[in-house]
Amino acid sequence: MNMRIGQGVDVHAFGDGDHVMLGGVRVPHDRGIVAHSDGDVVIHALCDAMLGALALGDIGQHFPPGDPQWKGADSRAFLRHCQSLIAERGWLLGNADITVICERPKVGPHAAAMRHLLAGDLGLAEDAVSIKATTTEKLGFTGRGEGIAAMAVCLLVRA
Repeated sequence: MNMRIGQGVDVHAFGDGDHVMLGGVRVPHDRGIVAHSDGDVVIHALCDAMLGALALGDIGQHFPPGDPQWKGADSRAFLRHCQSLIAERGWLLGNADITVICERPKVGPHAAAMRHLLAGDLGLAEDAVSIKATTTEKLGFTGRGEGIAAMAVCLLVRA
């Protein structure tokens, strides 16, 4: 096979704080994220998609949340690790498509910065990384403002 598709999902609850990390970007918010690392749902979902395409499990297997070395970790390190696993196995990341699910914070004003950082970390052109957002029309935990979620898909092609 010359192509593989991976998908990933991540969810974090809101907690104390004044920002959330999304796609490596510090986004001002009246809440923070409850997480062992920086809680970047965009990167965590993307890492799970990349690992899934490689059939290498999930982010928790590679960066266990109970391991103190990952406490407060910058999720961009996780992303670069997943990218290295792709390259080591003779694949290239073709593109990534990520959807953030929340009522707030507003993602649109930060999407270009997220695309820029993610594309740089992944060695991709910015037009190979899509960041978009949706709400749940005030339904469910995201609608009630209890947390944030992201979904990601990616395509791998043989190098």
